[in-house]
Amino acid sequence: MKENLFDLRKEYRLQKLIVDEVLTNPFQQFQNWFEQALQSKVNEPNATCFSSADKNGRPSSRMVLLKKFDNKGFIFFTNYKSRKGNQLDDNPHGAMLFFWAELERQIRIEGQIIKISPEESDEYFFQRPEGSRIGAWASPQSEPIPNRNYLEKLEDDYKNIFKGEKIVRPEHWGGYCLIPNRFEFWQGRENRLHDRIEYSKSNNLWNIVRLAP
Repeated sequence: MKENLFDLRKEYRLQKLIVDEVLTNPFQQFQNWFEQALQSKVNEPNATCFSSADKNGRPSSRMVLLKKFDNKGFIFFTNYKSRKGNQLDDNPHGAMLFFWAELERQIRIEGQIIKISPEESDEYFFQRPEGSRIGAWASPQSEPIPNRNYLEKLEDDYKNIFKGEKIVRPEHWGGYCLIPNRFEFWQGRENRLHDRIEYSKSNNLWNIVRLAP
């Protein structure tokens, strides 16, 4: 590698984050920042790095798309038989990380994971494009497959199965909700002295503190 990674450095200097100025409700603070990300044309602002761990505590991470959030939690959808689905069966806790480079911001969210109701999963599934609905049936997510042709053959098979029929949601596909007990809002600052504001839940109240960078 010709490039010296030690020389790859960016100075953050756009904004600051002050405890006295953040909202007392972390869900509202998230919504505020998310709306600013939308207005700033951040690329895929709902893309989040989701981390789970197996029963032995060994973690793994991948990108998922946040599809809904409210004052209860943060919802994404996946194959329940995937690697993350199996991990969540054994260890129903997870973490999300949103990073918006354009705004020099990141948000970390940690908490318990639960499955949402079949009705809620249906509501989103039927809003998906037809190709994505077929894909939920065709992909044995996280399982080894012999080649790309095998996957495309499964896709064609399910297109034929559902030809002229309603594409129903497979039982192995649906939504999870992350119910937070911790948020951290991070704003990049000069000289790596970043602003970090943490919300942690205790006795149904959110405690707010500043963390050292």
